[in-house]
Amino acid sequence: MSDKAFLVLEDGTVYEGEPFGAPVSAHGEVVFDTSMAGYQEALTDPSFAGQIMVLTYPLAGNYGINRFDAESRRIQVRGMVVREHCDIPSHWQNEMTLHEYLVQSGIPGLSGIDTRALTRRLRMAGVMAGIMTSEESPDDALRRLRELPRYGDIDFARQVSTESLYEWPDDGETSKRHIVVIDLGVKHNIMRILSRMGCHVTVVPCPTAAEDVLALKPDGVVLSPGPGDPAHLGYVVRTVSGLLGKTPIMGICLGHQVLGAAFGAGNFKLKFGHRGANHPVRDLVTGRFYITAQNHGYALDPDTLRGGAEVSHINLNDGTVEGLRHRELPVVSIQYHSEASPGPLDNTYFFDRFLEIVADQKGH
Repeated sequence: MSDKAFLVLEDGTVYEGEPFGAPVSAHGEVVFDTSMAGYQEALTDPSFAGQIMVLTYPLAGNYGINRFDAESRRIQVRGMVVREHCDIPSHWQNEMTLHEYLVQSGIPGLSGIDTRALTRRLRMAGVMAGIMTSEESPDDALRRLRELPRYGDIDFARQVSTESLYEWPDDGETSKRHIVVIDLGVKHNIMRILSRMGCHVTVVPCPTAAEDVLALKPDGVVLSPGPGDPAHLGYVVRTVSGLLGKTPIMGICLGHQVLGAAFGAGNFKLKFGHRGANHPVRDLVTGRFYITAQNHGYALDPDTLRGGAEVSHINLNDGTVEGLRHRELPVVSIQYHSEASPGPLDNTYFFDRFLEIVADQKGH
């Protein structure tokens, strides 16, 4: 492996550091994540598909990698950038180092750069495309980057969704409700939580039509989180429109944006997105404040909502929409992650709220 590597941004800015992980090049939208822990969950979160993830916390890998904390079948990020990575992890569940994990999955890492300066640049200029390489000069990498597809031009949800229907193993409880999850880039913790709450969970691919979902006789439908621009998901919006009024629906993150689109709302790209922990959200229905984990680069335009949908939550940092409810239909959604792992755990209440709606619709 080369002793130096580069991250080159589309504006020509170059960051030189030390490579780790797989000795390959990668390109994607460069974004930053503010969580202090949970790097394995973040690496395997499908919402990071197509992106190079920069950790603002200066150390990663100190508790290693284990078989329990993955949120999907594989690492989803295109590359990882850290201030420092640890080669001697300490944790009783540790099975391999962060470096070994990236090598195993063919994902490059870059350490030894000033991630504070990089984060400031992304905050000021906005997220932008970048390329990680130890195989070519920064000038050559920049020329190649400018010829590659843009993040916003790709339907990433279709890339990360399951290819076929599957049943999530029940958690030993008597299954009282059948919940169908439409997989736009689902995290395993959504199924874990629903299963622990006594639900039988069926996961279906994102292109599944409304009549095929209804044929499974769900007690409720969850629209999962996922990556990319919701503008590409007109086929999912059509499915959701066909489900409205026929079954309770809960949307999370990208699922929330798709649900909003079914009620006419547009979405717009945020300058640098909301990614990481400790994002404050206010529930407009109860007046309560929540500390949330988030991972999205688009937000819903509240002025374009129609058809009885209304804003239920707002972000206290920038006032963007963080949740919806409907005045008559059994429909709720949140932009943040109620299934956040490793946390904060303040927001699993939203699964309880959804299952109460499901019970009300069933009459018990």
